[in-house]
Amino acid sequence: MVDLDFDVVDLPEADHPEVGDTAPAFTRPLVTDEFWEDRSLDDLTEEGPVLLVFTTMNGAFPATYTWNELRERDWEADHDVSIVGVTISDPYDTTETIRDRGIDYPIFSDPQNGVAEAYGVVHDLDGMTGVTEPRPSVFLLDEERTVEYAWAASEWPDFPPYDEIAGALDEQ
Repeated sequence: MVDLDFDVVDLPEADHPEVGDTAPAFTRPLVTDEFWEDRSLDDLTEEGPVLLVFTTMNGAFPATYTWNELRERDWEADHDVSIVGVTISDPYDTTETIRDRGIDYPIFSDPQNGVAEAYGVVHDLDGMTGVTEPRPSVFLLDEERTVEYAWAASEWPDFPPYDEIAGALDEQ
């Protein structure tokens, strides 16, 4: 039996967009390893399908593990999809995280967590009154922002079902 340094916590049910729903639109700073600029989700979906990946704050092990797994799977090489993240971390920290960890994907910076609120995937941080972050979540969106696949963590920590997501990408 593995002795974990943290408790697994059941999360309340998420009220997130489901398959067939139109995902909420938003504009936030989209960060790369070189710069950031305000971009809208619509700008990205106009270019093709988007796999929108909500992670915990930069540096937290669930975010690090998720980005490492996505890099190893390299779905953009085999599918017509852009992978884009959403984090509460600020643009400065996100730029450094992308550089330091070799993340190959742009990440929306959303320090007030408004995008997670719009998507119904807010996670209240234990012991930090009024501080929230996105719960790990994944949404596959088509060019009209129609949700083709949706998953949100039901416990913390929880990680995306990568094989299930790969299946959704294969069906695209």
